[in-house]
This record gives sequence, structure tokens and C-alpha cells, in this order.
Amino acid sequence: MKRMIHQTSVKRLSIVVLALAGAFTAFGAGETGKIKCVGKPGDAGVFIDGKYVGPASRFTVPESYEAPAGTVEVSLKDPRYEDFTQKVTVRPKKKTKLHYSMKKLPEPKGPFGLFRLKGGESESFISVAAGDTSPIYINDKFYGHVDELNNLGSGILLQPGTYDLRISSPIIGEINQKLVIEANKTTYVPISKK
Repeated sequence: MKRMIHQTSVKRLSIVVLALAGAFTAFGAGETGKIKCVGKPGDAGVFIDGKYVGPASRFTVPESYEAPAGTVEVSLKDPRYEDFTQKVTVRPKKKTKLHYSMKKLPEPKGPFGLFRLKGGESESFISVAAGDTSPIYINDKFYGHVDELNNLGSGILLQPGTYDLRISSPIIGEINQKLVIEANKTTYVPISKK
């Protein structure tokens, strides 16, 4: 009888230990740190484990983004440069700095047309999507974020042709459409708050 009680107690103790280990692992797995990317170009898009998190800097000030503790893959993308990718180790509740320098691609040959988002105050620095860092994809390639293409002086130079435009934003909603660029003309895509 004593032996049966002992085996039952050991089984219960094992179950408690396994449950505590699982809870500890789950708690530890939820810990995060921050990543700050410092380099050129400053407006490159930051992707952590394949997910876009925002621009490396805004108004020349580097941004910090939350990342899970452990080893993550950080990629920086800009259509004018080769992609930069590096694995970094993020420590819980600490900030990890990643210094980068991206290699410039050859300048494309013109003629060009200009693509812009249009919304908010006409031809001003006020954007209908102020602060919206949702990514803009042209032919499935990252080209920038919404806020930087919706104000005076902004735009993307593209060679004439037809492109697939994709934007998914909590502020302006979903945009999935063809984008037709003509030489020496500006093509506007209208946006407004949802």
C-alpha cells in the first residue's frame, strides 16, 4: 500500500513540475525587447521576422520597435538599395541597436512619371493619413509607407507602365488596384479615412 501511495505522489509531483515548467516557458516566451536600426538610408522599411514594423527613422530620429526575446531576423528594404538582412539577439526588456549600411542600386533610366497618394489638405504638408506607417507595395515590392507619400513634395518616380498597387492600412483601408504611370505626369491615388 505504501508503494502505491508513493508512486501516485511521484506522478502528481511530476504533473505539477511539468505544469510549472510549461507556465514558466509560456511566460518567458512572451517577453520582448526593442530593436533600433541606425544607418542609411534612414527611411528604409524595417521588417522583423518578415513582418513590416515601420520606417527605420522618422524625421531623422531612429525608431524603436518591439521584438520577441531571442534570435530574430531583421531586414531593411528600400527600392533604391539592395535589401539588408541580419540576425540579431534580442534580450528581454533591453534595446538592441542594429547598425546598417545599404548598397545603392544603379540609377534607373527615365523617362519617369510620379506616383502620389492624394487626400487631406490640397498640396500641403497636412496628410489625411498623418502618422500612418502602413507599407506600400508596388508589384509586391516594398516602396515606402502611406504618410510619406501623402504630403507636399512627396512621391515615387516610376518608369511608364502598369503596376499592381497594394496598401493595407487601419486608417485608409485596403487598396488593391492597377496603377498606370505615364511619362512626365503625376498619377494620384485618392485616399480618405475609413
